Amino acid sequence: MHDTSPMSLSESPDDPFSVRRSAAAVLDGRGRIVGWSEQAAMLLGHRPEEVLGRPAGEVLIDPGDLAVVAEATAACLAEQGWFGLLPVLHRCGRRVFVGFRARRVRRLDSTYEWLLVGSLAEDITQWEVDRAVLDGFFLRSPIGVAVLGPDLRVLRVNRAIARFGQLPAEAYRGRRVAEYLLGPDADWVEDKLRSVLETGRPVIFAEQRCRLLHDPLRELVISISAFRMQDPSGRVLGVTEIVEDVTDRHHARRRLALLNEAGARIGSTLDVARTTRELADAAVPAIADAVSVDLLEPVTRGEEPEPRSMGPLRRTAVRASRPEGLKVMYPEGHLFFFPDDTAPARCLAERRPVLLPALEAGSGWFASEPERAERALALGVHSLIAVPLAARGVVLGLVCLWRSQRPEPFEADDLRLAEEFAGRAAVCIDNARRYTQQHNAAEALQRSLLPGEVPEHPAVGTAYRYLPARASTGVGGDWFDVIPLSGLRVALVVGDVVGHGMHASATMGRLRAAVRTLAHLDLAPDEVLARLDDLVDQLATEQQQSENMPQIVGATCLYAIYDPVSGICAMARAGHPPPTVLGPDGRVRPLDVPAGPPLGVGGLPFETAGAELAEGSLIALYSDGLLLAGGRDVDQGLALLRATLAGPGPSLEHVCKAVEDAMLPGRPADDITLLLGRTRVLGPGSVASWDLSAEPTAAGLARSLVRERLARWGLEELAFTTELIVSELVTNAYRYAGGPVLLRLIRDGHLICEVSDTSSTSPHLRQAGSTDEGGRGLFLVAQLSERWGTRYGSNSKTIWSEQPLTAAQEGVAP
Repeated sequence: MHDTSPMSLSESPDDPFSVRRSAAAVLDGRGRIVGWSEQAAMLLGHRPEEVLGRPAGEVLIDPGDLAVVAEATAACLAEQGWFGLLPVLHRCGRRVFVGFRARRVRRLDSTYEWLLVGSLAEDITQWEVDRAVLDGFFLRSPIGVAVLGPDLRVLRVNRAIARFGQLPAEAYRGRRVAEYLLGPDADWVEDKLRSVLETGRPVIFAEQRCRLLHDPLRELVISISAFRMQDPSGRVLGVTEIVEDVTDRHHARRRLALLNEAGARIGSTLDVARTTRELADAAVPAIADAVSVDLLEPVTRGEEPEPRSMGPLRRTAVRASRPEGLKVMYPEGHLFFFPDDTAPARCLAERRPVLLPALEAGSGWFASEPERAERALALGVHSLIAVPLAARGVVLGLVCLWRSQRPEPFEADDLRLAEEFAGRAAVCIDNARRYTQQHNAAEALQRSLLPGEVPEHPAVGTAYRYLPARASTGVGGDWFDVIPLSGLRVALVVGDVVGHGMHASATMGRLRAAVRTLAHLDLAPDEVLARLDDLVDQLATEQQQSENMPQIVGATCLYAIYDPVSGICAMARAGHPPPTVLGPDGRVRPLDVPAGPPLGVGGLPFETAGAELAEGSLIALYSDGLLLAGGRDVDQGLALLRATLAGPGPSLEHVCKAVEDAMLPGRPADDITLLLGRTRVLGPGSVASWDLSAEPTAAGLARSLVRERLARWGLEELAFTTELIVSELVTNAYRYAGGPVLLRLIRDGHLICEVSDTSSTSPHLRQAGSTDEGGRGLFLVAQLSERWGTRYGSNSKTIWSEQPLTAAQEGVAP
């Protein structure tokens, strides 16, 4: 067998039937093996001296497969050639499925031999998949693909490129980029492709504005990715370019960015004139070449305008990208009425936006002011949008946008963007008119920092009350939170910042955000409070250095973690009232939690205490404002709270309402926070745990245990991925920890896998190289899991992962 065989002439580098990759054999007319290649020996294990001269059916065919081989032989004789899949015996006795190409070859003496070329079935399948993917790129892919030679001329494009350029695919062959894109755009694209060709560094998602030669007035945004093509010897063959029209996506992203920028720029103060100038600055040149903002005269004085008022209007802001654009506009401060036959007057009268994409003389635009209209047209003004400034059902004025320098007229998308700008500005203007700066800022801050709706959690049912202090006292700094943790655990938090007002609320927001961040690090309660103490001390130091900020001397906090598997609630407190528990037996008792110092004192440790809570226990966390409301002292407040909790309550909401009615007769002088949680305990049918010895067989045993338990739970569909996850985690624990391993499965909405060991070494996810022998374990876990992470105990660490369960899987009884 030689590489000059005719069968090698059409082979590709990845062709499984290439001479380099395939096994070859020659059979004579009687079916005896007369040729046996080195690749055949490697594939089937038979050395040439063991098979040459022997019948192929005796050496390579299992007796049970003779009928299949006979059928293939008959087809081969009938057609003088054959392609198909056959089982072949390996030297070790196992059956190997091989794809064959058979061809009858005539010898010089007029006899015939059969040339067989084969490769593993899985290699053939992979090759066919690769070919199908390649065909898909050129025939069905919605993303444009172009193949360019070393001279950067097009060799082939797919149908998406043809649709993009509105030319037949064949018309691109032999062209350079400059032959279908306009000048600077073509130069930019060709420079990118040449850099890829010369350096081999790919280009990924590079975006560029461009215009096509056949449609030069339409601006597009394209995303380009490109990589260099090389043959196995390293010879450069050209560049493959992937092109996507992202014009709509770019415009949507730009609109969103403009809205975000406008939201940050407009309304920075409660000054009416400054807000209108911020609106004009945000719109030019982002949307328009010129902008004017006009308010009804009462609005500029802080009064509410009359309904359906048409003026007078005062021009409070005007901007243009070029000074000459201001010549057709009234100056700032000018008081005027719009003529009735103009687009701005129609906008005010009808309380709706007006879009004039193309302006012409006599089109109803400045019809009563022909000289101004003529000057505007002479400056190139060609498109107009007028949008009313309306907030809370009241029209405050209007904003007009003009285009003169950019050729594109205003479109519906521009109108929507202008409406968004105007809507945001109108609200800010109305706020400045109706409220003082201090009251408005404090109210907005309070709304943004208060907790939202608490989500349902499988560990606890919750209900809460938050009542702000009366307005004369000022906004306080109480907060609470319910934070889901790994392993179906949940953190319950209640805190109180010392003082009232905007600074107390701001500090509360920072502490609440810090607690959530620390909670997701799976730290113990005492560690969370220790780090929070450092933060409060830092805030106090910063405020001491500021002349305009009163000092916040500290805060209190209670942090509890409840585990529904063990029923243990671990708690630590920093100067905060201890929690109260109502057991299933109806007995109310305080939980003994060591009283740590308030946050911000510094230098003193906090201590975590644990308490086992029976299923159905009600745990109450609260601020001192609840106990002291109505002039009570702490002991009186605790006694009243316990008596109220002990009363009948069909639901947690009823209990919250009962506490509110009994302990809060009126609007309190201090913020009130109450957080109730009803504990749940996972039954043994939802939890499985095993202690594994640190042995090489631990991973295999773990897989077997997991497979058996998932079958019992009816979760066989998750067995494969779960076995992979558990195998990787147990193997890592055996390899790096060296001690006993605890494996635990939890089933409740998710399938949670936890592997605990005695090591405190922190695992790190990394991207292993192609030649690395290890380092893919955590990467595999991350790919197979919805979430994963690590938490630490006093002398151990636990790596956990979560897999979601479908509704059908959740409904299967454990």
